[in-house]
Amino acid sequence: MRNASMHQLKIATVLLCAISGATTSSVWAQQAAPAPAATPAAAPAATPVKGFTPPASSSGQTIDSIAVVVNDDVITRNEVAARIKSVEQRMKAQNVPLPDPADLRRQLLERMIVERAQMQLAKEMGVRVDDLTLDRAIGRIAEQQKMTVQDLRNQMEKEGTPFATFREEIRDEIIMQRLREHEVDAKIQISDSEVDNFLEAEKAAASEQVELNLAQILVRIPENSSPEQIAARRARAEEVSRQLRTGADFAKMAASYSDASDALSGGDIGWRNSDRLPPLFTEQLLKLKPGQITPIIKSNTGFHILKLVDRRSAAEAQAVAAVQQTHARHILLKITPTLSAAEAKRKLLELKERLDNKAAKFEDLARLFSNDGSAAKGGDLGWLYPGDTVPEFETAMNALKPGEVSEPIESSFGFHLIEVLERKSDDVSKEKQRSAARNALRERKQEEATENWAREVRDRAYVEFRPDDQ
Repeated sequence: MRNASMHQLKIATVLLCAISGATTSSVWAQQAAPAPAATPAAAPAATPVKGFTPPASSSGQTIDSIAVVVNDDVITRNEVAARIKSVEQRMKAQNVPLPDPADLRRQLLERMIVERAQMQLAKEMGVRVDDLTLDRAIGRIAEQQKMTVQDLRNQMEKEGTPFATFREEIRDEIIMQRLREHEVDAKIQISDSEVDNFLEAEKAAASEQVELNLAQILVRIPENSSPEQIAARRARAEEVSRQLRTGADFAKMAASYSDASDALSGGDIGWRNSDRLPPLFTEQLLKLKPGQITPIIKSNTGFHILKLVDRRSAAEAQAVAAVQQTHARHILLKITPTLSAAEAKRKLLELKERLDNKAAKFEDLARLFSNDGSAAKGGDLGWLYPGDTVPEFETAMNALKPGEVSEPIESSFGFHLIEVLERKSDDVSKEKQRSAARNALRERKQEEATENWAREVRDRAYVEFRPDDQ
């Protein structure tokens, strides 16, 4: 009985604060801040709280009413309505069919209860996120979307979400992530026997996977090409294909006609797992025997002709103990609304000319111009194993000798200048394999462990649903 009385007292305090226009310095006002109507001035069309008679000095209307009590906090009906509106807007923007309104409300209300209980736990444990950390996180989000922070702000507000609300949502997400890391991730244990079983299963699965040794000829389609230009490029690819079918040497044709960065190495791409290739490539390649070539394949980049040099199972690839590691660094220029692909390529050519003339050091230019996180280290990427970088980067890197700098290379990240510092052959460490296996097992366990933990937090919480007439 005492606990129920305390909850009634705290709920009454919330209502009285709302009626009297309590300032945001109030603890309850702070907790209710995410609601879209936090003061009488902000909610001229507020819904009366049923079952509560306001004092004579009030206007006869209240700001909000309580939907659910969660421990020492409440979720108001305005908060629920705001969340429903936000989710509906996002689902419509993504062309996702909306569920039944009652089902949507029930699902979101349960999610809000779980979130509120977890946020209370985070507060008890002293988990906080300062503004500087939050600003950096939002900057990374904008960068991933290839936007500026201002562009992101404009988009959020265009979609009807105030940027201040978005900021607090991100702050809460970071707090939740830190809480889960402490409460869930740190407690996941992976035994040696689990790692052994995982590696055995991976070895068995590898026997069914295929790796392909490839070479390519690419006839690139320039940006903003006219239909006539595209037709001319296709005609060039068809002529190359015709000569290959009549016995022309693939490597020689690649050196003569290919626009890819690997042209002068005979178009050699090297070994690739079939799962890492674009589906339109894999579909054609898996039909071939070693030595055969594909028909012309059109992509957004241009017209491709691929040669299957050889194939092997992934198990055979794992049996090759020695692998080549490359120590490399790069300068990356990302394509942005203010930097076109042509301008990025031109800028990198200027930087390469300075390097070739010994007018500058690579690491100094990387610190000044690179858009990559490695810029602070002079562009140094450390020792790279095969598969650590995207195929375009790896192909260009493998064609370089130590001390050489590439021409500008295009990848999905932008344009790169690559310098190879040194190479070495090394055995794939068993410890590296076990570490990768342990990480994979941890990821598998995380989802289930997080769900169990969230359910436990929810079950421990005091939750009281308020009917609409209260």
